[in-house]
Amino acid sequence: MTTASSAIGRQDPGFIEVDNTIDPISGRAPLVLGCRDFHDVTHGVCRVNEAPKAPLAWWVAFSIALSFVGLLGVCVLYLIVTGVGVWGLNNPVMWAFDITNFVWWVGIGHAGTLISAILFLFRQKWRTGINRFAEAMTIFAVICAGLFPGIHVGRVWFAYWLFPIPNQMDMWPQFRSPLLWDVFAVSTYFTVSLVFWYIGLIPDLATMRDRAVGKVKQFAYGFFALGWRGSMRHWHRYEVAYLLLAALATPLVLSVHSVVSFDFAVSQLPGWHTTIFPPYFVAGAIFSGFAMVVTLAVPARELFGLKNLITLRHLDNMNKIILVTGCIVGYAYSMEFFIAWYSGALYEKFAFLNRAFGQYWWAYFIMVGSNVITPQLFWFKAIRTSIPLMFALSIVVNIGMWFERFVIIVSSLANDFLPSSWDAFFPTWVDIGTMLGAIGLFATLFLLFCRYLPMIAIAEVKAVMPQADPHAHH
Repeated sequence: MTTASSAIGRQDPGFIEVDNTIDPISGRAPLVLGCRDFHDVTHGVCRVNEAPKAPLAWWVAFSIALSFVGLLGVCVLYLIVTGVGVWGLNNPVMWAFDITNFVWWVGIGHAGTLISAILFLFRQKWRTGINRFAEAMTIFAVICAGLFPGIHVGRVWFAYWLFPIPNQMDMWPQFRSPLLWDVFAVSTYFTVSLVFWYIGLIPDLATMRDRAVGKVKQFAYGFFALGWRGSMRHWHRYEVAYLLLAALATPLVLSVHSVVSFDFAVSQLPGWHTTIFPPYFVAGAIFSGFAMVVTLAVPARELFGLKNLITLRHLDNMNKIILVTGCIVGYAYSMEFFIAWYSGALYEKFAFLNRAFGQYWWAYFIMVGSNVITPQLFWFKAIRTSIPLMFALSIVVNIGMWFERFVIIVSSLANDFLPSSWDAFFPTWVDIGTMLGAIGLFATLFLLFCRYLPMIAIAEVKAVMPQADPHAHH
């Protein structure tokens, strides 16, 4: 345990961290370690929120994240007052950091719903230790994503024109535009993910309510627990609602990033106009989403002493998914080049050669190195189960996925059909500040979630313990 986590769990001698046990029956590492009974799980999760003071590391991280939120506020205010000219945009490159960040954040938001909905429907028990904060990550990532379409339109106060509501000019949105499909797809995804996350939280909020000592905490947790008593009727309705939402969320995982990819695929621009984008974007989204879950899980389990509940088996499984989706993304990169060559289209061939050897060659090779070569290290179990290495590689993957979106958007726009209209894009301090500010907003929301809500689904973790199975001992 670190100093911070031991400060939280100092009064708890029974909660011993063990990370190398093997179940003799299944031959696998158990999903819950070092917990003798259900009370140990409840106490292990709730003590993080019930601690009178957050660890010093939490305060340091929160202060840094909040300062970046301040930077975001300054950049967005400056943009609104001055106009989108404060970004490094020019005549051919009319999209750059704004849409790159939007697509990147929507992608990061994919792992939470995938872990929760799809793995739940396939009855994968290992999801229980990580699904709660992965779902929270989804919601915070979509909030960050939603910021960019709102501000990139230039005159933000006219953003309501995107919605089909009567207005003074009788002007209606173009429903054949994928930019409008985005509005509906992302807002639907956010709504369903939020409801799904909240429904899953209800039994745990009731646990927090029953354990709370202050009146304010009792009222707050009790208000959001919606009068949960844990009766048979409550559990039955909860499980039906959870199953229905999981079934509803599953097609959304596939549809949302497919719709985002249509922003590019339905255009006539070489490098964008391709049918491979929907599956390629979905695989890339799951890839970057799982990388972000690993990035968040490693410090969270260390800081709050949750190694019993987020075990190496959870992390190993996620690294395997990163490996698989990394291979799919690598295949998509090679297939794009093949299609460009096989098509015989002059502009298409040039677009892809220019990506690799033109003015943005450095971004292309960062993308390939991070997204294709780096995940191959996860073939080795020693690397998949090494905490420092997986943490470093997960960050590299997320950097690589950001560069993927940058390469697709900027290199295709900067050198289009007419050489006379070519131009290079260089980000300004406002571009970079807005991007860093969005990361700060995400980190702030996530840190607040860790402090005040149970990071791990207590009720679901108990359900996968041997004590929950009456036949386990026979």
